[in-house]
Amino acid sequence: MIQTVLLTGFEPFNGATINPAWEAVRSLEGWQGEHFQVEVRQLPCIFGDANEDLAALIDELHPDVVIAVGQAGGRPDISVERVAINVDDASILDNGGQQPVDATIAQDGPAAYFSTLPIKAIVHALRDRQLLASVSQTAGTFVCNHVFYGLMHHAAAQPQAIKAGFIHVPFLPEQAALREDAPPSMALEDIIAGIKLAVEVTLAVDADLREAGGATH
Repeated sequence: MIQTVLLTGFEPFNGATINPAWEAVRSLEGWQGEHFQVEVRQLPCIFGDANEDLAALIDELHPDVVIAVGQAGGRPDISVERVAINVDDASILDNGGQQPVDATIAQDGPAAYFSTLPIKAIVHALRDRQLLASVSQTAGTFVCNHVFYGLMHHAAAQPQAIKAGFIHVPFLPEQAALREDAPPSMALEDIIAGIKLAVEVTLAVDADLREAGGATH
């Protein structure tokens, strides 16, 4: 059986002209293996619209795996997210000019959802490939968390099980070079390799690893 993997990345936001999540994800258009095929789509960086688009894609494609990817400027590594929370609380405007504060994402939803990706197995595999990676305990409260929560909420209502979750990636070097605070960055080829490995591990692993991955802060 051929499994369908849906990868999403966001359009640039906050005045930027590039988004590393989308640059990496779009490079995987058409990627396939013996037992899987990848579908790639861009999401708007807009509260509400992004979740509506993602839900429609899931209903259309009936994917077995969904991995949404977003930019986390300032983080040094590929961050595999553990939990999505039911709140929007934006410090900046989205691309639609919205800035929700303390807003509930889904009135009928729980306080949080956990990723159903094998998050620790993914991080373990990334580190084995000498890629900087960690389990992240927060996806923030901007559109990334909004989509992560919306993804899990919609996936939970599907008749078939979907492995789903969210991965954050750092700035690209060309983005970091434009900033006075000199944030960490990662080469695009390493981000692409990381996402590919995350897909491969997700398809191959049913039971996640049990090893330390918590934060001390």
